[in-house]
Amino acid sequence: MTDLRREFEQAAEDIQQLGQRPDNDTLLKLYALYKQGSEGNVHSEQPGFFDFVGTAKYEAWAQLRDTPEDEAMQRYIDLVRELLS
Repeated sequence: MTDLRREFEQAAEDIQQLGQRPDNDTLLKLYALYKQGSEGNVHSEQPGFFDFVGTAKYEAWAQLRDTPEDEAMQRYIDLVRELLS
């Protein structure tokens, strides 16, 4: 396991210690960066029109299409550190 992968997994654990819930835009960024860093490009079908939360998550992740996984992991780590400081 690479150092970046370890830091990424640690950041995913650390974000659980956040005292205050981030705003929805920040939550979507965290979700999208995590998914891109852990799974790569979005590979599922877009949720139905009335699944507002699922659609927002899908679109946030899809915006990161072709972002290298290492870059997404580092951006996720940086965002978690910013939120925890």
